[in-house]
Amino acid sequence: MDTDMDTRAGTGAGADGVGATATRDGHRRTPRGRGVLEGAFALLDALRRNGDEAGVTELALACGVPKASVHRLLDQLVGVGAVERTGNRYRVGPQLYRLGQAWEPHPGLRPAARLPLQRLRAATGASVVLVVLREETALTVGSVPGDLEPLLPVRDGLAFRLDTAAGKALRGPRASGAVLDREDVMEGVCCASLPVRAPDGRTVAALAAMVPAGRRLDALAHAVAGAGAAITRALAGGGRRRPLPPTALVP
Repeated sequence: MDTDMDTRAGTGAGADGVGATATRDGHRRTPRGRGVLEGAFALLDALRRNGDEAGVTELALACGVPKASVHRLLDQLVGVGAVERTGNRYRVGPQLYRLGQAWEPHPGLRPAARLPLQRLRAATGASVVLVVLREETALTVGSVPGDLEPLLPVRDGLAFRLDTAAGKALRGPRASGAVLDREDVMEGVCCASLPVRAPDGRTVAALAAMVPAGRRLDALAHAVAGAGAAITRALAGGGRRRPLPPTALVP
């Protein structure tokens, strides 16, 4: 999932340090708009991977972009709320969070899953994740931390390999039965995962519950199946939610 900027032969720094290519006569041709956008997204991804605040030097090294260009791009990102600045440190900003929350991997999936995930966590103590297939990974779009914190923190945006229980359930199809992981991927961690289906039977996600080794996985798989069925029912109902009154919202 990690993405670094291209620094191979034939690619160099453009007007903002990215996106310039060398022509046959040695001159540089810079698709400025594309280069600036690529640089901005590379910085945002570096901040995401860092998981906390980072400075200009750290980001420049992570992205292979000159510090002056990083500083200019960060100033622009701060201006639109995509990045926050505290002194000389930067982190992902609230506007990027708002935009990210608008993404739906399947219509109504995230709101339909919110309550079943919480109930599954309450019933089992498991760390629970809802994943979808993106870029050959199982990308987490819903998560509730459980008893495995901080051994195995879970959060939205976390990506699992497709050879994990969550990835195998996602790739399906499976007629019945959960994918079980008995410390196959990580010592001390077991998992039960099942596909989540749309009302028409298509697999749209996978639900995985992770617990410390020693727990009964058959009972855990049963609970995961119930939560998955609840998500499917909510999708069939259109994910109905009572809207907030307009007076409670800030434009």
